[in-house]
Amino acid sequence: MLDLAHKTLDVWKKSLEFVSSIYTLTQTFPREEQFGLTSQLRRASVSVISNIAEGFARSSKIETRRFLEIARSSLVEVDTQIEISITLKYLTE
Repeated sequence: MLDLAHKTLDVWKKSLEFVSSIYTLTQTFPREEQFGLTSQLRRASVSVISNIAEGFARSSKIETRRFLEIARSSLVEVDTQIEISITLKYLTE
């Protein structure tokens, strides 16, 4: 693996833990959600950390900011999907 600057960021490290938590949580979801909510949650959580990494690889502050905004939007998406999962009783608070 490459030794890149973004890997030293606390937010990147916490995002990696976040992805791992989402994968663990979704392992308990019903099989029929494999291509639905499970997939959506996993892809959105991966998008958070991926956009943080890509943003810090950009050369301009404007581009970095844009990727961080996308990461934040993906985080909001995960939050909404967790609310749905709670409503459907796949998760509890």
